[in-house]
Amino acid sequence: EMSNHRELLSRLKPLVNNKNQWVDFSNYIDYVIEQQHKILEQSSDSIIIYQAQGAISTLRRLKLLRDEVNKNG
Repeated sequence: EMSNHRELLSRLKPLVNNKNQWVDFSNYIDYVIEQQHKILEQSSDSIIIYQAQGAISTLRRLKLLRDEVNKNG
């Protein structure tokens, strides 16, 4: 399973190491995080709040993808 993980990461090197593509992707992630923050601020439904928190957590992890790929890919 670990070799599959490394293989998947290795295949992402062209994306994360293309500066323009990575900057655009990262900016998009920031935009989506902002949208999720608005949902958090406006919601009183605990389920929606938990979903937004989970989305933000996952999106932040994606922002670390470049480091993970270059370290382990």
